[in-house]
Amino acid sequence: MATTTTWAIDPTHSEIQFKVKHLVISTVTGSFKSFEGSVESEKEDFDGAAVQFSADVATIDTNQAQRDEHLKSADFFDAEKYPKISFAGKLEKKSSDSYTLKGDLTVKHVTKPFEFAVEYGGNMTDFYGNNKSGFEITGKINRKEFGLEWSAVTEAGGVVVGDEVKLIANIQVVKQ
Repeated sequence: MATTTTWAIDPTHSEIQFKVKHLVISTVTGSFKSFEGSVESEKEDFDGAAVQFSADVATIDTNQAQRDEHLKSADFFDAEKYPKISFAGKLEKKSSDSYTLKGDLTVKHVTKPFEFAVEYGGNMTDFYGNNKSGFEITGKINRKEFGLEWSAVTEAGGVVVGDEVKLIANIQVVKQ
């Protein structure tokens, strides 16, 4: 019988970011400051590992308080009613450092199958004897498919917020 190893996200050495076009001419980057997750694996190489993740919407940060409050409002995430973004899925190994992460992504009230590209950074023991592994996870969503419908057009006809959102997570997990 296989032994399952549990790994927890190390929030001190991890970050969750998103990027979206503003006025179609530049990119705004934001992050979630509070998140948690785990990886449960029966194999040392993480192939087939179960992944759970959630981010606290109220901790969204784009370096601009007024925009952050708008993103938390019912126009976008409706953080009061839907406080978490979540994902549950499985890692599939493609090569020694390349994986696909397939599962269900939930934003607001919408859950959809989703696939992330994952680059495995490797495994290392830190100064305190903790066994850690690192991953860079990327993907793109259409925000409107997840109920993030707010939109506006400038007087010149430019779109204020793009529909495509790039998701980037640099995650370090620690063996429990």
